[in-house]
Amino acid sequence: MDDQSHPSARQLASPTYRLASLDHDFILGHSMRGVRFLLEFAKADEALRAWGVRSTIVVFGSARIREDGPDPHPRWYAAARAFGALASKEGGAYLSASHERHNVICTGGGPGIMEAANRGAFDVGAPSIGLNITLPHEQFPNSYSTPELTFRFHYFAMRKMHLAMRAYALVVFPGGFGTLDELFELLTLRQTDKSPPIPIVLFDEAYWRSIINFEALIEHGMIARSDLEYFRFAETAEQVWQCLLDAGLKPHGAPDWDPDPSDP
Repeated sequence: MDDQSHPSARQLASPTYRLASLDHDFILGHSMRGVRFLLEFAKADEALRAWGVRSTIVVFGSARIREDGPDPHPRWYAAARAFGALASKEGGAYLSASHERHNVICTGGGPGIMEAANRGAFDVGAPSIGLNITLPHEQFPNSYSTPELTFRFHYFAMRKMHLAMRAYALVVFPGGFGTLDELFELLTLRQTDKSPPIPIVLFDEAYWRSIINFEALIEHGMIARSDLEYFRFAETAEQVWQCLLDAGLKPHGAPDWDPDPSDP
């Protein structure tokens, strides 16, 4: 006897009879927003733990920057790619004897600077993370983040949390509203002592000083001069890495064996 001919067919067909865990209408309803928020945290957290990711280096920058774009886009793209490779080789992104990965490159997962940083890690056979976000005009993940570490979020807040919670360093390349949003959030966490004293490096000092008048903020009493010590400037991938080391980032180095990035 199928459900439709069962004496209790109307009861069996009722949405209230569905198992809660299998009821999409219920799970996607307003009352379950907190549960969905928790699910977005738990899914990424579980996968990152399975891959042994203990810490990350977060790289921000514009999705509009192209490798073959107008100057200075190619220079910014090349530097982000070179940094992704350097930090992955020297930082500890390969699986260690203790089954841990440190200073794994982590980006927003999209094109532009995010693609370049993920690509640098890919170039040296290291894993990297892409934290994508669902947008009205759909963002697709770039092809260089590790597939098993490529995530998609609905909530910006949860994505931001995953970007920040394992970050041992932040490297910010030129960008627009989204990049500024992420930069100032991390600077605010540093200023208010709500985050550890992670190093922050801004790439291309001329760009950043042209769009943010740091001195005016000081003159108007909005920030203290000492607040400028929360970040440094760099002009090359090597300078970025050295700035991170000088600010206290602990590198873990590459293992003595040939790493297999497909093995979690």
